[in-house]
Amino acid sequence: MDAGGDDKSYDDINVTPMVDLYLVLLLIFIIMTTAGVQGMKVDLPKSSSKPADLSGPKSRAITVNNQGQIALDTVPVTLAELEARLKAHQASVPEFPVVVRGDRQTQYEGVMNVIDVCGRLGITQVGLATVAPDQ
Repeated sequence: MDAGGDDKSYDDINVTPMVDLYLVLLLIFIIMTTAGVQGMKVDLPKSSSKPADLSGPKSRAITVNNQGQIALDTVPVTLAELEARLKAHQASVPEFPVVVRGDRQTQYEGVMNVIDVCGRLGITQVGLATVAPDQ
């Protein structure tokens, strides 16, 4: 007989600290992968506070910086390369949204060239990325 009266078994493994560690590592992984996909840094213009939902795993981001350089997701491209890559992506995914991110100082022509390429390919889901205005 046990003199202390404590019949609790200590054979169980406490997995709570291990689960906490895995959740923290998963959170760090998610933050780092989404931060690396943003592409070139641009100063976005301001817009209304009602966002459009063009996010998704198959969406493509086209960035035009203030020097007129174009990047598809994070890869710098020319207009001809942009059209070829979008056409190749369209062959595998017929309907996909495109988000155009133009710097505030970008010449209007650079953004219009990108939108023109999307129009030639028949891409109808085109959004322009902006930031919410200061209240």
